[in-house]
Amino acid sequence: MLRLRLLNAVAPAYFFTATAVTFILHFGFFLPTIFPSSGSESPLKGSTVLHTSVFLFMMLNALGNYIMTIRYPAESANDPMVIPVCSPDCSDRIDAHYLLNGRHFCKLCKKVILKRDHHCFFTGNCIGNRNMRYFIMFCIYTSCTCLYSLVLGVAFLTVEYDISFENPLTFLTLLPLSTGYFFIGGVSGLQLFLVIMLYVWLGIGLVCAGFCCQQVLLVARGQTWCQLQRGTLVQSRSPWRSNLRDVFGTRWGLGLVWPVRTVETSAEAHANPKAHTE
Repeated sequence: MLRLRLLNAVAPAYFFTATAVTFILHFGFFLPTIFPSSGSESPLKGSTVLHTSVFLFMMLNALGNYIMTIRYPAESANDPMVIPVCSPDCSDRIDAHYLLNGRHFCKLCKKVILKRDHHCFFTGNCIGNRNMRYFIMFCIYTSCTCLYSLVLGVAFLTVEYDISFENPLTFLTLLPLSTGYFFIGGVSGLQLFLVIMLYVWLGIGLVCAGFCCQQVLLVARGQTWCQLQRGTLVQSRSPWRSNLRDVFGTRWGLGLVWPVRTVETSAEAHANPKAHTE
């Protein structure tokens, strides 16, 4: 449990650090090198404005949905008549145990969560009935930002250091070769750091994309990750369109382009919960 609490504090710091580094690299290195200006008084090129707008749009949406995920945490369903004590066979890997009516107890948050899906260490709270949409959009835009930064990083290395990526093996061998050359003085610390960031962006981008696909499929099925882990089946399953509307709201299109509230979920909506079988 101590390791989980430590991860709960370190993960947000890691996210903000990676975000700040990405922002600095983009505007301090990538854009000035890939799209150099012809003079100090020359206006910005259309390509520079386009790439800057796309990058800021994705990053602001990622940060906005991250903040919304924290600002609107999953609702607590603590019942004074229910003592949330985990059973002996409750695994720390699952980090929750089934209580009743689709509610789960989180050991880290120390409360019962309505429609709890999982505990997100990057946001420091549980993903459930109120913040599932923001979490999904956060994953989408974080994945897009990282993969977009990866492309610009590759372009920067090609322009600045004349590294050709025509051979697919170039990217696979880039990190071990750069590390070896760094220790013999052939590569600077900045160059090695840029190479490491390429792999960080690739890893985060693929993980967030995987999380997004998984969560959308679970939402469409009307199921949570906790229920899937414990093999809990939903007896009365709603159509997938209805399940998606419950999470994304009727104004889902607005939520795709800006981190705003598009659905209102309250505890009263779960006064008559669906039956589940354990």
